[in-house]
Amino acid sequence: MGKGKEKIYAVIDLKSFYASCECAARGLDIFSTPLVVADKERTENSIVMSVTPFLKKQYGVPNVCRIRDLPRLENMVYATPRMAYYIEMSARVVSILLDYVAEEDLHVYSIDESFIRIDPYLSAAKTNAEGYCAMILKSIKDELGLCATAGIGPNMFLAKTCLDIEAKKKPPYIAYWHYEDVEKKLWKVHPITKIWGISTGISSHLSRIGIRSVEALAKADINTLKKEFGVIGIQLHNLANGIDEADIREKYIPRETNLSVGQTLIRDYSVDEAKTIIREMSDELCHRLREARAKCATVSLYIGYSGQNGGGFSRQCSLDIPTDDVNQLFHCVSFLYDKFVEDFPIRGISISFSKLSDASARQYSLFEDAYELENRRCLYQKMDEINALFGKNAVLRSTSLLEESTIRERHGQIGGHKA
Repeated sequence: MGKGKEKIYAVIDLKSFYASCECAARGLDIFSTPLVVADKERTENSIVMSVTPFLKKQYGVPNVCRIRDLPRLENMVYATPRMAYYIEMSARVVSILLDYVAEEDLHVYSIDESFIRIDPYLSAAKTNAEGYCAMILKSIKDELGLCATAGIGPNMFLAKTCLDIEAKKKPPYIAYWHYEDVEKKLWKVHPITKIWGISTGISSHLSRIGIRSVEALAKADINTLKKEFGVIGIQLHNLANGIDEADIREKYIPRETNLSVGQTLIRDYSVDEAKTIIREMSDELCHRLREARAKCATVSLYIGYSGQNGGGFSRQCSLDIPTDDVNQLFHCVSFLYDKFVEDFPIRGISISFSKLSDASARQYSLFEDAYELENRRCLYQKMDEINALFGKNAVLRSTSLLEESTIRERHGQIGGHKA
């Protein structure tokens, strides 16, 4: 393993990102401040977006919890989420990373985490991998006030695993795993779900065939893994042995994309009330379809019931002819909803349009009025233009005035939170 000139990758992660942004804005230290990023105007069941490392260490507050689960501290600082601010800070971090690596050697993995390839730059910088990452982390701290961590490795998988298992744990928040560390570090990780890419479902499947550790996965018969998991089995075997052939310079372009929207409602909605939300969400996705100049062939709907009832359903339907027509797509969503919904309070709704294709080529069935479809398409395009000029709430359905409607409020949010 690791023959020839070894590539060196780093994963730069922003520690408790949302909470760190709020602390930076207030001049507070994330390691001594009990700060929570959550909207107190909502209910006690509202999800907490982020907490400071201080709360995690001193009070055992988990990464994912609700306001009701937080300790009652007199000096607790509640910060209302500001997604536009977090996106701006994330973009500024990326700008700093581009001071150290070329764009081809950067992959933004999420709002708070990026992969970079650093071996081409070490000679000119006259330092080693740890030193180069220390320079990057210092720039992020000095310019933005954010604490960052770095996992380093000869491939993207080992760098990411090093970050999650070691680098995040303690100062200086930098760690480097080499191929020689696979047996003494990677194989010792427990439980196996701590490994990047191994979900609970995959772990359960591995357990059923007698594989309960990373070392056992690394030494397992590859033909057995291929039989059980297909090509994923080969990938799992390689990762357990520290092998990852992914190249950051080979940018992945998905063959098939989808558009989706979802929201967790702030109260229980009746079956009739939820229909208003479904109409609004379907309209939103149709707007995004028009922006993408795409049409879809598959519509999916998820409904989640309130906690005391639990459960829900997820169903999809396929269209004979792909479309971007508002009425046809809402009809599909409504069909799924009316057929499968039960008379329980509803708290979660998600809609997805998938199997997208280019909308420039149109095909009509014998049972459609092409003139009517084209007129409706032109109408919604004009509405899009008006909303682009005067704001998203300039032209809305009259149902937006109903008490259960959320569309006007959501248009002022990013990711379901205040902008």
